[in-house]
Amino acid sequence: MVVRVSQRRGENGTHHVELLDEDGEPIEVVAGFLRFLAARDCSPNTLVSYAYDLRHLWRFFARRGLTWQEFAPRDAIPLLEYLRSVPSSRPRQRMTLTVVTTDAGTPATKLAATTVNRILAAVSSFYEYLILAGRLDTANPIEKRPDPALARVSERHQPFMGRASRQRPVRRAVRVKTVQRVPRPLDEDQVTKLLGVLRCLRDRAIVLLMLQGGLRPGEVLGLRLEDVAYGRRRVVVRHRDDHPKGARSKSRYERVVDLHEPEALATLSAYVMSERPADGDSPLIFLVGGGGRRRQEPLGYDGLVRMFSRACTRADIRTPWVTPHALRHTHATRMWEGGMRELALQKRLGHASAESTRIYTRVSDPAVVAEYNRALGARADDGDVG
Repeated sequence: MVVRVSQRRGENGTHHVELLDEDGEPIEVVAGFLRFLAARDCSPNTLVSYAYDLRHLWRFFARRGLTWQEFAPRDAIPLLEYLRSVPSSRPRQRMTLTVVTTDAGTPATKLAATTVNRILAAVSSFYEYLILAGRLDTANPIEKRPDPALARVSERHQPFMGRASRQRPVRRAVRVKTVQRVPRPLDEDQVTKLLGVLRCLRDRAIVLLMLQGGLRPGEVLGLRLEDVAYGRRRVVVRHRDDHPKGARSKSRYERVVDLHEPEALATLSAYVMSERPADGDSPLIFLVGGGGRRRQEPLGYDGLVRMFSRACTRADIRTPWVTPHALRHTHATRMWEGGMRELALQKRLGHASAESTRIYTRVSDPAVVAEYNRALGARADDGDVG
């Protein structure tokens, strides 16, 4: 069964995502679900992800001879087995051992465990929507079970009303065990090489905002001229969803980011004053320059990724894990190692949950290093006594 995802942008900048059947017609029940997500103000990237996740579900239906109405809890395990056998069409993002299968006679990696869990979560959300919309009068096929153990883990999210809340921790009964990976920051040599090959002020300003301010790529692309306070040495990261090319902040928490390292703001000021197209009327800071037909257009994700990839190639540091987001990891790791407290780092990065910030404590934990050095000293003292 040939099922594909269709994306198009409306004249008013809206992003339309549809899952099309083998006749090229939108699958009505999925279209309703995607409209529901759009009404909840989910980002275009989220809509696209859900559409691709449900494409896997419809391909599973075709293989098993099922419809969405017939999908039941007994089919959840076969769905998991199917997803674990599906080849991934995307390159691996980490230099790790992978399980290799074949797809039409050519080698391919299987879907990552995190991807499989995300698809299962999307399927569960789809059926929650069907129940909410009154289109399904049975239980959710992707069963969820109470998990009292999660309530005893202090690092997990707690309901607003604590134990008085009726919300109880749950876990999907069908899921794949995953590895909690640590972020990989760039080292000083890689940073020096990267900054040394950037050819224009715009590219240098973008990299420095992520490296010295910890901004996400979407946050940098969405910055407007009014968001920069040069005198107070700070930028304001605001949540907007009107970028012509779909760039937007991942977080809904607006925040102020101080930039007391002078290089980032100095480079940004020089770009705005001397290199940014002066004849454009866009309030966005980062625009396409040069003399081509796209001059004055806002810079999008694709342009940023191409710029970064070419710079990494020139600097001879291009590896799968060196991405624009790695600059944010580098900033966060530097701040943590420099002594910034966890709560302060959480606010600076705009994390809604402390658990997101806590991954940087696994990269380098000063308390663990201090205890390690203390243990080494005690061991050396014991050796002297002997």
